[in-house]
Amino acid sequence: MPDVDKLKIVVDRDECIGDGACENEAPETFELDDEAKAVVKENPGDSFDAIMEAAKACPTECIHITDTATGEKLFPEE
Repeated sequence: MPDVDKLKIVVDRDECIGDGACENEAPETFELDDEAKAVVKENPGDSFDAIMEAAKACPTECIHITDTATGEKLFPEE
């Protein structure tokens, strides 16, 4: 399980519909901005499992997670 500090978390804002599922699953990592689009907080504070659950809960799979230590794309799976 990768260290949260080694994760690259990117939200594809063109795909985000502002559902808020990510914020519900990992509120210390994601929030909705003034445009009702998800953004990653400066210092993600949730566990690896919570961040992965947040990405999986997104109905458009617009959250992309990569392990920067290995370069492995963790979500979405290809």
